[in-house]
Amino acid sequence: MSATDIGARPPNTTESPYRNMARAQNLDDTKESSRHNSIEHETQYWRYDAPNKRQKKGAQAQGRLLCFKFTSSASCPNSHKCKFTHDPEAREHYMRNVCFDFLNKGNCERGADYKFGHSLSDDSASVSRSTFSARWPESSCWFCLSSPDVESDLITSLGENYYCALAKGPLVQNHVLLVPIEHSPNTLIMTAEAEKELQMYKNALTKYFDKQEKVVIYFEYAFQHNRHANLQVVPIPASKACHVEKIFNLASDRLGFSFSVLNPEGDSTNGRKELRSQFDGKSSMFYVELPGNKILVHSVEDNDKFPVQFGREVLAGLLGTPDRADWRKCKLPKEEEMEMVDSFKAGFSNFDPTTAQVNLGEENPMLNQKLF
Repeated sequence: MSATDIGARPPNTTESPYRNMARAQNLDDTKESSRHNSIEHETQYWRYDAPNKRQKKGAQAQGRLLCFKFTSSASCPNSHKCKFTHDPEAREHYMRNVCFDFLNKGNCERGADYKFGHSLSDDSASVSRSTFSARWPESSCWFCLSSPDVESDLITSLGENYYCALAKGPLVQNHVLLVPIEHSPNTLIMTAEAEKELQMYKNALTKYFDKQEKVVIYFEYAFQHNRHANLQVVPIPASKACHVEKIFNLASDRLGFSFSVLNPEGDSTNGRKELRSQFDGKSSMFYVELPGNKILVHSVEDNDKFPVQFGREVLAGLLGTPDRADWRKCKLPKEEEMEMVDSFKAGFSNFDPTTAQVNLGEENPMLNQKLF
């Protein structure tokens, strides 16, 4: 047959339905590409100026798809050039065994028997501690000293159960973290011995910053399936101390919840004991220790979407620097980080409970023992 005869359409035929499907797919792809290109990348916003900004569930409801690499491993080789969203809150849910498709699209067709959860609540997405350890082994943890990913050059003091390190992307100068050496999801389930050392560190830091006419805010978002616990330590000018409780209560009101005062008398030690007794290891809790040691606490319900960076965002608003609420936008060059680390270590050395003979109000079993 000739080429013309081969290509001729037989009589009474209709167009191939697969050709229509291909056209529709190409049209959808074009629309999707245009939609993504039209989305403006959000600049840093102050959450409490727009409390309803993120009410919709699922990344697709916000018109953006999640980056699987960042959501699963907290890093992306494409960095800021990646066309997908790097959402820390979605990553927190993924860490608690929530299905990636559910987070990304708002639904999943695999059904209730699928090994990953299809809800943002802790119960439906809960995993055992062994599963947590398997998913986030120490070898891949940012904070475990045995991990190749730990930035040990940011460590400023090393104790038996805790270490103190400069915060990555600090909110203010000398913003540090108190991190358990044990691979633990929060500080409230640590041993009594570790709790005693934590209190010594807090006493030392309070005294150190008091010499600089600053007060210290301690806060933690504690939930069972966090990657690795860290207690945030943020020094602020003493002149702003009287406003801290008010702004935390204002921020909580705008998000529709209220704080409970755990220790009205301001006893930090008893306050921590009460915190530890109330925390069952399965629920979630945000708490903040104010100047004067009063502790505000909020139990996060299973169906609540609590903002992971709540404490930092509130303090950024208090300090008049809302653009510093996102730690990723506050990263420093390595040279500046090292200068800040050296400066803090030099000033804190006379207060450090692991190296210095200072009066911290209780017996210190680590005196005269240089661990770092």
